[in-house]
Amino acid sequence: MSSSYVTVLRTPGAARLFGAALIGRLSYGVVPLSLLLAVTATTGSYARAGWLTALFATSNVLLSPVRAGLVDRHGPRRALPPMAAGYALVLLGLAAATWRPGVPYPALLALAVAAGVLAPPLGPVTRARWSALLPDPEPRRRAYSLDTVAEELLYVTGPLLAGLIAAGTGRPALGLVLGAALVLTGSLALAAAVRGEPAPARPDSAAAQDRSRPWRLLARTRQPLAAAAGAGAGLGAFGLLAVVFAQRHGQAAGVAWVEAALAAGSATGGLVLGALDWRAPARVRLAVLTGALGGALALTALAPTLPLLAAAAALAGLTVAPTLTTAYLFTDELAGPDRRTWAGAWVNAAFNGGGSAGTALAGLLADRLPLSLCLALAAAPALAALAVARAGSATATGATAGAGAVTGAELVTGAGSAAGAGSTARTEV
Repeated sequence: MSSSYVTVLRTPGAARLFGAALIGRLSYGVVPLSLLLAVTATTGSYARAGWLTALFATSNVLLSPVRAGLVDRHGPRRALPPMAAGYALVLLGLAAATWRPGVPYPALLALAVAAGVLAPPLGPVTRARWSALLPDPEPRRRAYSLDTVAEELLYVTGPLLAGLIAAGTGRPALGLVLGAALVLTGSLALAAAVRGEPAPARPDSAAAQDRSRPWRLLARTRQPLAAAAGAGAGLGAFGLLAVVFAQRHGQAAGVAWVEAALAAGSATGGLVLGALDWRAPARVRLAVLTGALGGALALTALAPTLPLLAAAAALAGLTVAPTLTTAYLFTDELAGPDRRTWAGAWVNAAFNGGGSAGTALAGLLADRLPLSLCLALAAAPALAALAVARAGSATATGATAGAGAVTGAELVTGAGSAAGAGSTARTEV
């Protein structure tokens, strides 16, 4: 398994791309918690800090496709540096404003919105560059799997760094300074990594129509968008309900083990996905994985204890990174070279928007319905995405019969088949 990933990283330019992306995207793991802690410290209000953090995330998610479109139009070398410089300056402004009490709350809100507006779309840019470096489907799938797993780990490492900085220095605003340094360094390195790349080919007539009528492309990518939104909603709901579960069992701190199990399962599933040789097309794989995620989330409703909930979370996690990776890959196939960054940003927006909606809805239901029923309902968004997959399959030219003939045993071949027989609210930008 490891050799296939080593081969990917040995591709000329791949290690440089991967390293730059890791540095820059670590900022997005550090900044949210640092911002929450810093604003809480300076205002003395968790409610104000929560609203500000939510406003930052919302402005970030809503404008991510716009920023990604600028990257598609002007290229990473021209678009990323000004975005990263502006974002880093605003983060430094937030650090200065939260260093001690006294800055008016509306000024903090304005800075948070500005940060969300300027945050560079490093995830979509990285995946678009993987597609340029690795035109063959199998190496590209392994690269996407590695990228998704690394991103999952960054969203575990980042909050830990933010917490350590806040606890060790008593200045959570220093986490914002670190976030500014990381995003600026990583973005500039990522822009430099594409120097010497040939200019993108002139779009054909179909691509030109997609650029002039972007909703055509969104309609064509409805299955991966629905899968990402369903996964985000289910995981967002489960994250909040796991906290409620732990509190009602008198083990509030134990929710960390549930989150860790989910992350570990996601990393494992992502690495396995990249190592197997798949026969089924991305459309079929995505439908199977989305259904598996929904089924695994439904099983959490049967867990009577926190350890069993963690075990069920690990099982669900096995499908998280594979589902997201396949959604990105399928979108990449449908979008074409000149719209990959923009289309990938919409997958991010769908996942994050679904996560916010799922968390909010779970919060409303948790006090009104039995917890086991709420956990079962967390599976509904992912399962509902299957209806979109079915509709997309029915309209795919010449694909319906072939898709129906693919069985679970036929999804992988060769070494992957033998392995299978023997044998994952963030703001992602």
